[in-house]
Amino acid sequence: MPEGTEKTIAILIVDDHALFRESLVRLLHAERGFEVVAHCGSSEEALRVLQKRQVDVVLLDFDLGQSTGTQFVSSAKQQGFGGKVLVVTAVIHQGQAAELIHAGVSGIFMKHNSAALLTHAIRDVVTGKVFFDQELLQAAVAAKTSQTAHSHPEQFTQRERQVLSLVFEGLANKEIAERIGVSESSVKATLQQLFAKTGAHTRAQLVRIALEHHKNELLFKH
Repeated sequence: MPEGTEKTIAILIVDDHALFRESLVRLLHAERGFEVVAHCGSSEEALRVLQKRQVDVVLLDFDLGQSTGTQFVSSAKQQGFGGKVLVVTAVIHQGQAAELIHAGVSGIFMKHNSAALLTHAIRDVVTGKVFFDQELLQAAVAAKTSQTAHSHPEQFTQRERQVLSLVFEGLANKEIAERIGVSESSVKATLQQLFAKTGAHTRAQLVRIALEHHKNELLFKH
């Protein structure tokens, strides 16, 4: 790709509040590198769009009236959607957040945050990072019961726990390396170890599996 150009991010907005959808469309249209391919008020309409259009990221409200964000994510995956999902919501409970993480969303963004932070979050999840409201994520981890298919999940090393907790914070490899004082290649190697131990292939899967099976090993800042 020539220097100074970037891939346009194709966005689908799914929210049953028309005023919010329209405001978000105007915001994103003014942002360089973003294209809103459609905005929908229901899961059914959004699923039809995904069958016809290439979408990089879905901005998804959790409460869609007749359905929930979790149900939408499941239906989208069943029909082959391989893009990212960033939940953009005003209110969500700990258990609902845990359900969304289990479903494989790449982030949960609270509507009271700034527009600038939202555009940052969109770019983060499209590049493979995760973006979670940290207070909500910690509450979800604390509330999640240890229901696991593995009676003795493999334990993590101290370095793996450090890297995993910084992945939860949404940091990139370079940022993690700077935070813990190691090389970026060392962080990549540690991530590969985490992927091997958990069976994950992406950061979002790693977050989900860690929340379900390794929550006691997460190191959060207090």
